[in-house]
Amino acid sequence: MIDLSKTPDDLPIPQDDGAAKHLIGMLLPKISLASSNGKSIDLASYPEFLVIYCYPMTGQPNVALPDGWDQIPGARGCTPQSCSFRDHYQELKALNADVLGLSVQTTEYQKEMAERLHLPFPVVSDVDFQLQKALNLPTFIAAGMTLLKRLTIIARAGKIVAVHHPIFPSDSDPAWVIAYLQEHQ
Repeated sequence: MIDLSKTPDDLPIPQDDGAAKHLIGMLLPKISLASSNGKSIDLASYPEFLVIYCYPMTGQPNVALPDGWDQIPGARGCTPQSCSFRDHYQELKALNADVLGLSVQTTEYQKEMAERLHLPFPVVSDVDFQLQKALNLPTFIAAGMTLLKRLTIIARAGKIVAVHHPIFPSDSDPAWVIAYLQEHQ
């Protein structure tokens, strides 16, 4: 069985393909997405900092990952990334930031993961690719699924002010976010 909380040491390192550079300065669209807490969330409505970490898909216990998953640069590591945001959540809140996880998985799938990992923040579903299309978020295809590339957006009052892409290792992402927020309070 695969331990989803850890990543193999020999994962390929994703390279910056420039696919997220256009996001800086864009406004978050006024769309509402279903979340793991049962509420619909309007991403553009947050008055302070909003951290949206986008990830391809979380694995489930006792369910095999797609064939070749560990050979796709940046694909593996969604569970460690979510757990790292969970572990740094209070520090992020103290820096006036709300946190959301986001993938194209269904809300039901995300709810199971959020409960299993004890996430203190909601995870939103872009299952219809509304946000992906509105912002032209980078994607890749694996096992016939179109998935988001791993990236993190920091928005302030609805405007994207910073983007972290590529992210490696995945659990290093909150440290980058914290450093940015400390510098821009």
